[in-house]
Amino acid sequence: MLLENKVAIITGAASQRGIGRATADCFAQHGARVVVLDLDLQAAQASALSCGEGHLGLATDVTDPLSVRRAIDQILEHFGRIDVLVNNAGITQPVKTLEIGIEDYNRILDVNLRGTLLMSQAVIPTMQQQKGGSIVCLSSVSAQRGGGIFGGPHYSAAKAGVLGLTKAMAREFGPDQIRINALTPGLIQTDITGGLLQDERRHAILDGIPLGRLGSASDVANAALFLASDLSGYLTGITLDVNGGMLIH
Repeated sequence: MLLENKVAIITGAASQRGIGRATADCFAQHGARVVVLDLDLQAAQASALSCGEGHLGLATDVTDPLSVRRAIDQILEHFGRIDVLVNNAGITQPVKTLEIGIEDYNRILDVNLRGTLLMSQAVIPTMQQQKGGSIVCLSSVSAQRGGGIFGGPHYSAAKAGVLGLTKAMAREFGPDQIRINALTPGLIQTDITGGLLQDERRHAILDGIPLGRLGSASDVANAALFLASDLSGYLTGITLDVNGGMLIH
């Protein structure tokens, strides 16, 4: 088992068909003690329980420093260590540039980018003390190709910021043996996208994907497992594409 006896935090992991939930299940199957963080306490606890015994679900707002600090304190009190963080929590909004209001801009940037920073800041001191750890940050193909199908320009900007933040943190904390890498999923079937793909665009989208199918949440979870585990022990600061060939560069 690739994560045996490791404690892994996954943010935004309560949605039943989401990437975070699939990652929590995958990590638990590989021996990790999983901590599910989500705004909804009951949903977070249910997600943790679905992974089996010995896992933890906590209500956390990744944009709020005090909420993040409380969660980390609870995790350390419960498990005594933190080995992996998956910065998965994110939101999107399908609008065009001239339609972006300041409140929408702040909301999208706060969850996707500020949340990644705050969570990383909260776990890094513990990882430094342990002399090692792995942080996986979820970006998006929309950050690379200049816009996506369901995300507006502010979403692309936030996810591009995640890539820059990931690389800068990887360089800074490499000497502490903390590896920090990014995933850039393409079009993944989740609760967010599922209802929006049943239209005439579906075939056009598939025509642009060499592997001929949409991604699944488990596709991304497996990539996160690779980056979280010792299999990727000499990788830091990388961007790992999970897009079926939608973007080849």
